[in-house]
Amino acid sequence: MAQKPSIPKGTRDFSPVEMTNRNYIFDTIKSIFRLYGFQPIETPAMENLSTLMGKYGEEGDKLLFKILNSGDFATSLSDQELLERNSIRLTNRISEKGLRYDLTVPFARFVVQYRNDISFPFKRYQIQPVWRADRPQKGRYREFYQCDVDIVGSDSLLNEMELVQIVNQVFTKLGINTVVKINNRKILAGIAEVIGEKDRIVDITVAIDKLDKIGLEKVNEELIAKGIQQDAVDKLQPILHLSGTVSEKLSQLESAIGQSEVGAKGIAEVRTLFAYLATLDLNTEVELDLTLARGLNYYTGAIFEVKAKDVAMGSICGGGRYDDLTGIFGMPNVSGVGISFGADRIYDVLTQLNLFPAATADSTRLMFVNFGAAEEAFCLPMLAAVRKAGINAEIFPDKSKMARQMTWANNKKIPFVAIVGENEMAQGKINLKDMLTGEQQLVDQQELIKILSE
Repeated sequence: MAQKPSIPKGTRDFSPVEMTNRNYIFDTIKSIFRLYGFQPIETPAMENLSTLMGKYGEEGDKLLFKILNSGDFATSLSDQELLERNSIRLTNRISEKGLRYDLTVPFARFVVQYRNDISFPFKRYQIQPVWRADRPQKGRYREFYQCDVDIVGSDSLLNEMELVQIVNQVFTKLGINTVVKINNRKILAGIAEVIGEKDRIVDITVAIDKLDKIGLEKVNEELIAKGIQQDAVDKLQPILHLSGTVSEKLSQLESAIGQSEVGAKGIAEVRTLFAYLATLDLNTEVELDLTLARGLNYYTGAIFEVKAKDVAMGSICGGGRYDDLTGIFGMPNVSGVGISFGADRIYDVLTQLNLFPAATADSTRLMFVNFGAAEEAFCLPMLAAVRKAGINAEIFPDKSKMARQMTWANNKKIPFVAIVGENEMAQGKINLKDMLTGEQQLVDQQELIKILSE
């Protein structure tokens, strides 16, 4: 018996209809990226593990998909190594490459590798799939697309402002009601310093980042489990519960962590960014969320997270400032900031809210019915003329019953069908049928193109 075909858990196939909708998302995002002067790049699906490991924290490293070395990779292993069953050591011996976890680290590698060919500040966008060995669940996939936009080589907070503008324009154009949550890693570092756990900033941020998912009690338990002292956890509680306007929160923060140099700098950066944002006419809600941490180790300044307000879904967009990501590749002190749109989650949101357009530009507008060789010869020049006018059109490839051809057009949701028989050929025209209303009209080539162009 033949094995039933399947795909790995956490991955998906996409039908033509789904791809049309996905391309609608990609095209919308790309158009906004280009509007702000960003240029496209691509990087390979696989990177050297030396490029990827250690950039995403301990939890991130566990989620990297490793690629086995080609050939007989086991020949170099000793019996002792096999018997030890040390998975980390074995992995290092039999795997030198991995699938990219995100687009930011490969981008940093790209910047360093091509530094002599890049004009700084460098503004790039990148839309490609990434892979994570995560537990598949609603809104979480093992293979998914990211749509990244980054600026490197500039410290200006104008860049952060532009990213918020891009978020606003993308989701306004897509029709999604969103909230942009903003925090600053320097503030979190200041908090860690003030509560006496300066060296545990990674553990603290990883735990805090789960606050929305697991609640405060579980976060506190995780902090204790990671070795954070109880008195430090107690000192953290009032900071996590700060409320009021942005100005009020920042004033309270100044009283709580203002004595920390890094904390004070973070507060100043947030104040400047929100002053910029106050001058803009934004459709999206923007708020200061001091519990926002984002678990990736490389963030050093502003951090962002975007959520859809009308759908129960995790973040659909996120990013932040990284001051020295290129330093790990031998090019220190090059600051960058970027944000990533989660295309798959955006797709799910648009589906749930029924926001995809009924027809898109890449759909077929017209199908010519095929009644035989003579009719083909009449239709083909007209088909070519319609396509030359920029209208998507096709001819049914086989002579077949009318009912079959009309059913095929219906299944493809083609709005117009051109019917050509002896009478139509004698007049040099086609019978154009509107598949939605059922109305038919006799038109020549010029009239046909005009109707389809409307």
